Amino acid sequence: MTKKLLAAFLLSTALVSAGCGDDDHSEEEGVDAEACEHLQEGPATTVTATLGTDAAPAIRADHRRYDITLADGPDGKQGAVSFAASEAADYVIYTNADVPLSITTASGDAVEIEESTSSSEGCTDIKGRHVVPLAVGTHILTFGPTATATVSVIVEESHDHGHEH
Repeated sequence: MTKKLLAAFLLSTALVSAGCGDDDHSEEEGVDAEACEHLQEGPATTVTATLGTDAAPAIRADHRRYDITLADGPDGKQGAVSFAASEAADYVIYTNADVPLSITTASGDAVEIEESTSSSEGCTDIKGRHVVPLAVGTHILTFGPTATATVSVIVEESHDHGHEH
């Protein structure tokens, strides 16, 4: 009886410990996998970016791929779209091309991109992965300048709840 109790205790401890692993890493992989699926399969909405921030078309964190056509700018293709954050959180902005990205608030204040990489371990279609803490409100995402005429974008709310705002 004692051996069975000990075995049951050790098994339950092992299961609890396994569940308490690196949650941030597995959640990050889940967000990347979901973004990869949407980059590959859609659904998709076509958007034409503006050269200025006035009347920038909106994109959302709504599990869709936005195929953004960039405009001809003085230094190459570029363009702006708007994104309204409904809650203060970290958002992950994925792109299918390695293009420069800058973010500002609607009033023009720069927003710092917390983490930026040009790949994802789990998905070769992800060429840009940018983690950015956004406050509630509208933000302007500006892509370029680049030689790329169209960039596909997915916005996902990060599931990393360890970051406080």
